[in-house]
Amino acid sequence: MSKQSPSFPFNSNNPHSDKWQERTSQVAYRFNRQYQNQTFELPPEVQSMPIYQEWKAGILAGRAVSPFWEIAQPQKNQHCLDIGCGVSFLIYPWRDWQAFFYGQEISNIARDTLNSRGSQLNSKLFKGVELGGAHHLNYGLDQFDLAIATGFSCYFPLEYWNTVLGEVQRVLKSGGHFVFDILNPEQPLSEDWAVLETYLGAEVFLEPLAEWEKMIKAAGAKVITQQSGELFELYKVRF
Repeated sequence: MSKQSPSFPFNSNNPHSDKWQERTSQVAYRFNRQYQNQTFELPPEVQSMPIYQEWKAGILAGRAVSPFWEIAQPQKNQHCLDIGCGVSFLIYPWRDWQAFFYGQEISNIARDTLNSRGSQLNSKLFKGVELGGAHHLNYGLDQFDLAIATGFSCYFPLEYWNTVLGEVQRVLKSGGHFVFDILNPEQPLSEDWAVLETYLGAEVFLEPLAEWEKMIKAAGAKVITQQSGELFELYKVRF
């Protein structure tokens, strides 16, 4: 793969497109490298950290995952949007849930993988993945019963997520839910995890949960359920 970060087909009419393209491309490049099993060259002091050893052994992913289905399991025939979906349709039991899966993803590697394999797994439930950032969703008004965004909020500042909340509200049906996770800076692992991710190529923002909750309230959303993990705090909100 080229060392150049990928570019994305952002809508030129969206005033936030150019503003966030550099950061979005940087995060996409970090995950493209991981999806392609490329080697990350990290300094010895980072490699000596216990959290790096867990990451290298594949243990860390399990500790960092946010089980969104525990507080908002997709229901049969619901239309669900997974933002920053990665390859989740291949991992999570969407076929058991019998919910329609739509995705949006900044990694072209993940997008291409899902679009080539998703319909083979279940052509009825899999509705395709769009390429693009969470701040400009390529979907229409009132289209989804449930929107999900886990595993990437910490790579963007609160200003970005204020825009994301507006976009999610636009594509959700009345009464629909949005489930997303927030890196909790009070968790013991969070600072080491932020250091590791920064060296892997994606700077992490450690924002207090109180600031997030203030922004959520200002966006007109109400927290319905909250669940704590080792790194991330999982929220279900309704607008």
